[in-house]
Amino acid sequence: MRETSPDALGARLAGRRVVLRPLRGDDYAAWREVRTRCHEWLVPWEPRPAGMPRPSEDRQSFGARCATRERDRQLGAGYGYGIFVQDRFAGEINLSSIQRGAFQNSYVGYWIDKALAGQGYVPEACVVLFGFAFEQLGLHRLQVAIVPRNAASRRVARKLHLRGEGIACRYLEIDGRWEDHVRYAITAEEWAERCGRYRAEWLEA
Repeated sequence: MRETSPDALGARLAGRRVVLRPLRGDDYAAWREVRTRCHEWLVPWEPRPAGMPRPSEDRQSFGARCATRERDRQLGAGYGYGIFVQDRFAGEINLSSIQRGAFQNSYVGYWIDKALAGQGYVPEACVVLFGFAFEQLGLHRLQVAIVPRNAASRRVARKLHLRGEGIACRYLEIDGRWEDHVRYAITAEEWAERCGRYRAEWLEA
């Protein structure tokens, strides 16, 4: 594992076309513009218990969210990133709920500006994040859970040849409805076998 100070670990990750970095307060305007324009594209897939209001997206709440994610990064509990394409904010990708001990697992979530979907930015961001998770954090397993009818997110899993693990029935509450999710995973052993191909296809082309 490369020597990296705790403060710098995971602070900026770069691919061929994408840069991943934690969101800051001055990213609010760009983040808010994408969230507003893509509301109908994003909200149907986001976990939210019945009766709960949608999370506030005002500047103060955004700042608090950035601070929480920075604290998680410092503690090694999670790593949240904005996806940037030529300095344009494009979406988010996250490692969340990192579990150590005998599990060494984390969950991956992502979303992209609808205007930039289908151009390979999310698979590229995933390859960058997977490399960080396995090679620097030393995790053993990453999981992705997707509502079956979310075709765009499932295309990402297929492009990366993630291993399907079947349907988790009524896995998460999405906008007040308990939704089944297709579960995908990749382990450190699978990463070691594929990382050369991943990098050749997504980072070096």
